[in-house]
Amino acid sequence: MADAPAYRYTAALAGRIELEWQKRWAEEGTQHTPNPEGDLADGFQRVAARPKLYVLDMFPYPSGSGLHVGHPLGYIGTDVFSRFKTMTGHNVLHPMGFDAFGLPAEQYAVQTGQHPRVTTEDNIANMRRQMERLGLGFDWRRCIATTDVDYYRWTQWIFLQLYNAWVDPATNRARPVSEAPDGDVERLVYQDDALVNWCPALGTVLANEEVTSEGRSERGNYPVHRVPLRQWKMRITAYADRLLEDLDRLDWPEPIKAMQRNWIGRSTGARVFFPTDGAAVEVYTTRPDTLYGATFMVVAPEYGGLDDLVAPEWPAGTPARWTGGGTTPAEAVAGYQAEVSGIRDVDRLSAARDKTGVFTGSFATNPVNDEKIPIFVADYVLAGYGTGAIMAVPAHDQRDFEFAREFDLPVVGVVETPEDWQWDEAYEGPGRAVNSPLIDGLPTDEAKARITAWLEAEGRGQGAVAYKLRDWLFSRQRYWGEPIPVVYDDAGNVHAVPEDQLPVELPELDNYEPEVSDDPDDMTVPQPPLARARDWVEVTLDLGDGPRRYRRETNTMPQWAGSCWYYLRYLDPHNDRALVDPAIESYWMGDEADKQPGGVDLYVGGVEHAVLHLLYARFWHKVLYDLGHVTTPEPFQRLFNQGYVLANVFRDERGQPVPALDVVEEDGAFFYEGKPVTREQGKMGKSLKNSVTPDEMYEAYGADTLRLYEMFSGPLDTSRPWDTEAVVGVYRFLQRVWRLVVDEDSGALRVTDAPLDDESRRELHRTIEAVRDGMESLRFNVSIARLMELTTALARANQPSREGVEPLVLMLAPLAPHISEELWGRLGGTESVTRQDFPAADPEWTRQDRITIPVQVKGKLRGTVDVDAGATQADLESAARAEPKVAGYLSEGSWRAIVVPGRLVNFVPA
Repeated sequence: MADAPAYRYTAALAGRIELEWQKRWAEEGTQHTPNPEGDLADGFQRVAARPKLYVLDMFPYPSGSGLHVGHPLGYIGTDVFSRFKTMTGHNVLHPMGFDAFGLPAEQYAVQTGQHPRVTTEDNIANMRRQMERLGLGFDWRRCIATTDVDYYRWTQWIFLQLYNAWVDPATNRARPVSEAPDGDVERLVYQDDALVNWCPALGTVLANEEVTSEGRSERGNYPVHRVPLRQWKMRITAYADRLLEDLDRLDWPEPIKAMQRNWIGRSTGARVFFPTDGAAVEVYTTRPDTLYGATFMVVAPEYGGLDDLVAPEWPAGTPARWTGGGTTPAEAVAGYQAEVSGIRDVDRLSAARDKTGVFTGSFATNPVNDEKIPIFVADYVLAGYGTGAIMAVPAHDQRDFEFAREFDLPVVGVVETPEDWQWDEAYEGPGRAVNSPLIDGLPTDEAKARITAWLEAEGRGQGAVAYKLRDWLFSRQRYWGEPIPVVYDDAGNVHAVPEDQLPVELPELDNYEPEVSDDPDDMTVPQPPLARARDWVEVTLDLGDGPRRYRRETNTMPQWAGSCWYYLRYLDPHNDRALVDPAIESYWMGDEADKQPGGVDLYVGGVEHAVLHLLYARFWHKVLYDLGHVTTPEPFQRLFNQGYVLANVFRDERGQPVPALDVVEEDGAFFYEGKPVTREQGKMGKSLKNSVTPDEMYEAYGADTLRLYEMFSGPLDTSRPWDTEAVVGVYRFLQRVWRLVVDEDSGALRVTDAPLDDESRRELHRTIEAVRDGMESLRFNVSIARLMELTTALARANQPSREGVEPLVLMLAPLAPHISEELWGRLGGTESVTRQDFPAADPEWTRQDRITIPVQVKGKLRGTVDVDAGATQADLESAARAEPKVAGYLSEGSWRAIVVPGRLVNFVPA
């Protein structure tokens, strides 16, 4: 406004202040965190006596659209916490980097014709600019991108550590293959045939999440087929028990732990052998007590031994319903395999799907009663779970029950059911065994143990532990990823690239598009894009026995690889001799109280990474721990999941999102380009066309206002709606803080050295206590609310007291660092506010001499009493009975007092 006072805190003034202080922080290295030794050790003596604190954000993917205001919610939270802990005497490490390999960058490059490295680096530069403009106090000297050659050299090095390691069953720990008693061990990295989602029209393997429920590609709507492909895998299953057990040692949200436990899916049961005319079919079951109720078997369409189970012709009397219209079992099975090849695993397991399948024409023998039972192929059984074959007990498994009803198969109850059970569904609960001669009358747990012992004694099965967790599929048939550091000789044998020949750099390609087929049903899997780099693929290397010709691996690593260990590289990012210096790793990752498991002190990110990223990172870290490369068995001691920023989503008559900024409200209805649209709430993002950029907010209010609003709009761990109009509230709060120090008309200092009165001093110290508590517990909204109350109290004086204003500015500093730096300097501070001590409350002024106690009668509030803070229960009851508003309710009858000291008095009938 033209008539605004010359020194008012405005968006323009905020912008100037913020840019000036960001420049000064960069020049003075204000946010630099020293290491105990190495190239980043400058200044460590100043903080050597301080406790360390490692605060980490899940690093972002460098999107072309940059940040919207929802992205930095967690980054602001960790920045506030890091600044606060620095001011309370900690040496805080708070780094940032970019998870830059992956399919999105490659897809964008294919569409635009630009090399993915160009677009990725441009995106990184833009996102870093946005972060710096927000005043996020990262130590940018430590910044890494997973696409940096100096970074992925060590990703390849870790791959080799796993490739050259095995798990010693004697210790359940990884050891180098060179220490194995013989060479025949199961390496932690190996090759295997794996079923993948192959899309010929896109020329690539797709993740499950990229395939629709109709078995088509999410991008382009092309057919997707499940085909076997030779792939690299990592033996994460060897660590399943340790990954489970160590969850109890972590300070993580319980729902996240539960998700990991469910994903690993440990169960105890038995492996049971069902003889056939050929080899026995092995199944794993958690309910061996129900074996007498197994009336048929089912194998997955991808079951490895399926060909041996398919009979040459239909047995006499085979029901037509079982044949799927095939003239022979082979024809029926092949047709069924083709029919279900494009269906996602998650949809195959859906309870809502009708059960389908075909008979193989062969039978198996139930090992407990020697009855012949038919073997079916059905898609509700997955090759990746258990053995890929199940014994079907329709009376006690709902999926088997539905299949039995569909194919008219026997249902035999072998677990005692409630008297009124109608058998319109399977009974899946425990109970005493019935119709089971070996175990009749035994409760479920005893029956399981008895039948398992019998199976083992008869050689027909054995007790076993199984997991839902599968080994990590590590290959990608794409260009934009880390090259896998192995080569093949002329005989196809695998050889690891020696460590001193790393990195294996990604070659430059003019054409990095995957090969595609015009036939959407073409099942031929072409070579990955790297296969075109002939000069790179065909290479002469000396692997210790003289120069020889080899062929490089043309698959690349998945995006998960680079994000598995980035927290370690932040510690020592410029080290060209080791992954991380042992002394530096021990300093930042160790626990000062020597409480295992140590690791990052606070890790903040979205719940969407609850399983895969966290599980893979824990796996890699444990291997590195076993091999002596790190000092802690877990990477992340404390995990905190921030919420999301939600925003209005407007959809047209097709249900498609329209740009939220262009929607007009008229009489409570919403319109886009003159047509009505519906409104709902959703996660802010580009796809929903409801993004608000930080740059818009900097321009309108300044970065400090954006920071403060995001922290004030709700607890950090909950989602909150975005309301641009509500931002003005915290903007005005900052203006009030500014006016406490600066005269808006003259720019002169307003504070006085006069002491606070007792009431104001008490308010100040109680605020300090509450703000500290809010900061420590990451409830920044609580801290901000108390700072607002204190500002209002201090503003009552014509000339605010320095005794109150200086602590206010210091408490505000972690939340709104730019305005705080400016005000601190105007108050006479000569060193950055970041270097100051956070205010500490004086117990003399936080103690409450008198307190107000609510008084209830039969649970309803009827009055209050003011008493000494140390009043006894008898004193409280006496004062409550004497309160006139309460006494009237107690005039008739006999009443007993329930007293909660310092909290409540409640009278109830005696």
